[in-house]
Amino acid sequence: MVPPSSSRDPSPPPSWFTPKRLLIIFCVINMINYVDRGAIASNGVNGSSETCDDKGICKSGSGIQGEFDLTNFQDGLLSSAFMVGLLVASPIFASLAKSYNPFRLIGVGLSVWTLSVAGCASAFSFWFIAICRMLVGVGEASFISLAAPFIDDNAPVSQKTAWLAMFYMCIPTGIALGYVYGGYVGGHFHWRYAFWGEALLMLPFAVFGFLVKPLQLKGFSPVESKKALASVETVSSVTDDSKASKLDGRMLVGGDGIIADELSKTSKSESIHNILNQLSRFAKDMKVLLVDKVYVVNVFGYIAYNFVIGAYSYWGPKAGYNIYHMKSADMLFGGVTIVCGILGTISGGFILDRMGATISNAFILLSGATFLGAISCFSAFCLRSLYGFIVLFAVGELLVFATQAPVNYVCLHCVRPSLRPLSMAISTVSIHIFGDVPSSPLVGILQDHINNWRDTALILTSILFLAAGIWFIGVFLHAVDKSNDGSQPVSTSRITSRKPLLDGNVDESLCEV
Repeated sequence: MVPPSSSRDPSPPPSWFTPKRLLIIFCVINMINYVDRGAIASNGVNGSSETCDDKGICKSGSGIQGEFDLTNFQDGLLSSAFMVGLLVASPIFASLAKSYNPFRLIGVGLSVWTLSVAGCASAFSFWFIAICRMLVGVGEASFISLAAPFIDDNAPVSQKTAWLAMFYMCIPTGIALGYVYGGYVGGHFHWRYAFWGEALLMLPFAVFGFLVKPLQLKGFSPVESKKALASVETVSSVTDDSKASKLDGRMLVGGDGIIADELSKTSKSESIHNILNQLSRFAKDMKVLLVDKVYVVNVFGYIAYNFVIGAYSYWGPKAGYNIYHMKSADMLFGGVTIVCGILGTISGGFILDRMGATISNAFILLSGATFLGAISCFSAFCLRSLYGFIVLFAVGELLVFATQAPVNYVCLHCVRPSLRPLSMAISTVSIHIFGDVPSSPLVGILQDHINNWRDTALILTSILFLAAGIWFIGVFLHAVDKSNDGSQPVSTSRITSRKPLLDGNVDESLCEV
């Protein structure tokens, strides 16, 4: 019997976390993730291969490419290896969140990330560092899938998109810092020290993910609750059967003899059954996402948008150099992207909050900002003046980056809480597979065919009009905010209704069970 509530042990103190502390910690982790992406692309870390002039005088290579004598193709594979790990692991971590505590999964992912980055620092061959880069993507996948739902759960109602904007602002900022960090460390010390530094920066957060009291996501029942309920049911079934006895190495339950070997077979069959249940549940969740018109329209628009942004980031400096004969195209494009990325991302979040954070308003902002941004960028590439191009292109990027918070807001709020990690994971997978991964080589093929960088840039920019049109369709869809949908399994509905942070008290409903 459970003693009355007055005689229960005092409740544990509230969690150390506050929503603002959670946001700060997640922003720092996200920054470190993207510092790594920028560092490996920097000249100080990536380096260059050995070169020889006509006289036979050779200049030794530098960085990763020089040390392992990599071709440009092999060097490019390092980026692809990272994406493979990220894209494969994102849906896996999202599915595991239903069986394991999501906060602990982030700790697992950060641990894999830390060890993999340390592996990059101690790499002895191309294939070893390629495998480590793939595992870095695996480690980042858990954070990408699960961090945004935690922020959305705990942000003030009137500032949800503003908080998401602060989180996603770390992407351009982190990459920019990675360029500077990798260039400085690689240039003054050695490229391996850049990876050791990243591992040391992330290590406290990986440990923290296991030591701190785990937080709960809205829509997910605590793992401890599931175990306790299962044990209660098991004890109850055994206690109710008064005929249970053991005789001659056989366990008699209700008159049926079950040999130990049969118990082992039963356990194996249950494991297989659980795996099949997981796959079945994943298939059902995927079906829910794919038939959700709001989600599909949002992701399609995001794919078209990311197709352009990915190609801009790769080909932009070269296009600018050939069209306007810029001497410092890298610095100019990088500087404009960083400033506009930060200001645009934050502005998009605050504007949506001021408009009223709804899915319909998010689509209005997505389509409007992208359309105006497309006009500015398209007009910029039409100009002959370098200064006119810089001004219009900066305005265009400012408007285009304002979509970061609203598009992720729609992903989080058009599905019920338990589907948010999978929603973010599939969105991430889709925009990379169909967006920025194929865009760079396709734009390269286009340029080889027409051999005119201005025309290539104009054709690429016109795809932003497609993205704006797709998001404009979303304005007319019947959109329901499902983030507060409380439909959960009966045994855990009361448990999951409480706030995941600040309220550190043990749920009394479990004790009553």
